[in-house]
Amino acid sequence: MKSLVFSGAIAGLLAASLAQPAAAHDPKPAADKEKCFGIAKKGKNDCGTAKHACSGQAAADNLPEEWKFVAKGSCEKMGGKLKKPAAKDEAKTDSALPTYN
Repeated sequence: MKSLVFSGAIAGLLAASLAQPAAAHDPKPAADKEKCFGIAKKGKNDCGTAKHACSGQAAADNLPEEWKFVAKGSCEKMGGKLKKPAAKDEAKTDSALPTYN
């Protein structure tokens, strides 16, 4: 009985781990579409970011890192950007630390 429960648990974990990468993949646009950053409305993004792995999880409207597929040539007209925003490096550098003499 214990081995049956153990086998079921292992099978469940294996199935969950195999399903995860499929949800986190970065879809490719159709030839007439392009990624447009900063225009997705809350819960209406097309794929994941560094903060989450799936579409439909944008926390607020027009976040710079969230994107949607739009018709080619329309992104910037909509107020979006074609390039992903640069990651902010919040680590302090030596020059930002106080000096003591």
